[in-house]
Amino acid sequence: MGLAVITISELTSAIRNSIDSSSREMEEEEAYDLAHRVLNFFGYSDRIIDNILEPEDRDAFYMLEDAGILTTEREETTLYDGREWRIHYWLFRRERIDQLINQGPRRTEARVEAEFDYDELPDDIWQRGSQE
Repeated sequence: MGLAVITISELTSAIRNSIDSSSREMEEEEAYDLAHRVLNFFGYSDRIIDNILEPEDRDAFYMLEDAGILTTEREETTLYDGREWRIHYWLFRRERIDQLINQGPRRTEARVEAEFDYDELPDDIWQRGSQE
């Protein structure tokens, strides 16, 4: 049984949810555009060859690899003249994509406000105002 095709809405959600909001939040349209660009390379496949990518596309793929959405693999083959040839591939990590879709946006921990320390207040703060 083959893997289910990844839809643009699934990949958009996974991309948005993988971005750490402490650095910046990715807008829905920006995530959609990136998902669309990536899916144009993959089509209905779950693996593509690396050498079809332009440097700016490869940068985007590396970003998605850092987020766990993509991974790489390589294959070595022997050419007819005896030389070794390496072929690099990009693959979707479906389990991670599903996890990102289900977890919602990744957020940095909310700042915990320091507890109020009454000992830091001056002693006269506790005195009532003079009643005239």
